[in-house]
Amino acid sequence: MATEHRETEVVVVGAGPVGLMLAGELRLAGIDVIVLDELAEPMSESRASQLNARTMEILDQRGLLDVLDRPEREKGGHFGGIPLPVDGLDSVHSGHWKIPQYRTEAALWSWAGELGAVLLRGHRLTELDVRRDDVETVTVSATGSLRVRARYLVGCDGEHSTVRQLAGFDFAGQDATKELLRADVSGVDIPDRRFERLERGLAIAATRGGVTRVMMHRFGAQARDRAGPPTFEEISTTWADITGEDIGGGQAVWTDAFDNTTRQATEYRRGRVLLAGDAAHRMMPVGGQALNIGLQDAVNLGWKLAAQVRGRAGADLLDSYHDERHPTDARVLANVEAQALLLLGDQRTDATRNMFTELLRIDTVRRHLGELVSGLDVRYDVGPGEHPLLGARMPHRAKALRSGRGVLLDPGTDEFRATAAKWSDRVDVVPATPDGDAGAALVRPDGHVAWIDGTHSDLHTALDRWFGPPKAA
Repeated sequence: MATEHRETEVVVVGAGPVGLMLAGELRLAGIDVIVLDELAEPMSESRASQLNARTMEILDQRGLLDVLDRPEREKGGHFGGIPLPVDGLDSVHSGHWKIPQYRTEAALWSWAGELGAVLLRGHRLTELDVRRDDVETVTVSATGSLRVRARYLVGCDGEHSTVRQLAGFDFAGQDATKELLRADVSGVDIPDRRFERLERGLAIAATRGGVTRVMMHRFGAQARDRAGPPTFEEISTTWADITGEDIGGGQAVWTDAFDNTTRQATEYRRGRVLLAGDAAHRMMPVGGQALNIGLQDAVNLGWKLAAQVRGRAGADLLDSYHDERHPTDARVLANVEAQALLLLGDQRTDATRNMFTELLRIDTVRRHLGELVSGLDVRYDVGPGEHPLLGARMPHRAKALRSGRGVLLDPGTDEFRATAAKWSDRVDVVPATPDGDAGAALVRPDGHVAWIDGTHSDLHTALDRWFGPPKAA
């Protein structure tokens, strides 16, 4: 078969939501990008079906909410199966938003494609050659092989990432001890169950659009080394054993098993190769956090990688992707582990669950955990300063970030505007609103505050750090 050769600035392996989000971010900055995916057709299963408030803010920042076709909002969430309100937080998108993964993926595919990303399906990565000045991938498809040479490569190819393995990343953590079985089933009529802990195990069921999603864990059952998804017979037998209900007459749309493996790449960047999403971290999908932090990885990385490719980045800008996202993701992995202990433990965990239930009656505890599972509590170390918004997300200014550029929220100070003008090719000046912003603030393309209410000199330093040297006169 023939071998085709292509060149680009960034190659992204994996056309799931994370890879597509990253491709769109790169295209907003004018970077040439090719996305390679092994699947010949887009995924049609619901899979990860919950977006949290921070992810909805990010999609709003890029003007993507309209194409998601009004997802369903839920005010109540959970922590390890214990009810936890997630509304009333400081976000116009507080709550959990139900949208099947294939719809999120389709919206991001269209967005990235319309921005000019080259999206190629049916290409399986087989070789990776990392050199001093570039990186080259080799993929095989039904029509032959493809060699792509790029400045940088990002692996967004899931928890079994080929990029991670070929590039030699260390994936540290713990192997599975427990698993959950999951399936979408049509043609059954059973009551909804929300984290019901029965004598033999945990049962969850919810019906939407004529399809019932069931999830289950038999207390004491250990994780299995599976070569493929569980059979529907195993699903229906396990469900009957736990609940006494017969779902064997239904039709499985898909089946799945997931476990409590907890792993994280020890580094998110090795020279010209980076990881994002499940390629960088693996966790039990309790509370649907894996997809959300993957999308947040992509938005943190995109503008930094673009600046690196364009030669505008400072010495440590691209390294700040690991410095910021690795500890942030590690914190999510830790809260998922805590939730898994509460959720999958047998009756011996009841005392701990009762204690958590009591603690969640305290407003500050409830808000703390609500912000944690909603992704609203992330605060990066962007430099000295005590302002509560420094390093945190800037709420309620999504429209100002539609272009993917930096933003100076300006209360009308000539000196600040004159300083920002030196970066006008990368930073927009937007009027600050008296009731919504705390004076002047510099907001990065990912929506996090890099400088706020400081001096003219501090603003200059922040602009130089996050956006590179000023443009030539």
